[in-house]
Amino acid sequence: MAGAMFRGTGFMTQALSQAAEAANRGEVPVGAIVVDGNGQVLAAAGNGTRTLNDPAGHAEILALRAACARRGQPQLPDCDLWVTLEPCAMCAAAISHARIRRLYFGAYDPKGGAVDHGPRWFTQPTCHHVPEIYGGIDEVSAGALLRRFFAALRRDVTGGTDPA
Repeated sequence: MAGAMFRGTGFMTQALSQAAEAANRGEVPVGAIVVDGNGQVLAAAGNGTRTLNDPAGHAEILALRAACARRGQPQLPDCDLWVTLEPCAMCAAAISHARIRRLYFGAYDPKGGAVDHGPRWFTQPTCHHVPEIYGGIDEVSAGALLRRFFAALRRDVTGGTDPA
């Protein structure tokens, strides 16, 4: 399975690009890409909670919605999801309901993640589908993007100093 894990690291680069675009819009920099079984990108999205005024506007949800709409079906069993940050509980549930084949994520999220942290959604008896899961893909780049975003946000709030 290691070949499958590293074969598509270009997809993580595309997800990171979506995250950077989200940051440029003032969104938390998280990006997601849905890829079909033939390696074609079905959908790409960055966080949109602020710009869409949508608390469910996480990158994963937006990418899953777009891929399902493109396919005209509510499930994507032959598809993989690449996301720059460990999904939260809401996104993990959506990934399960969409029947995603494989989940690849970048940075681990000890505070808000729900795959390897928090509720560990995919280990719960109420979880109906568990994808193959690979974490830490280009974790350094994904983490750096998040750290830069939040450092700049803190500087803006404190008037130019970063208290962290």
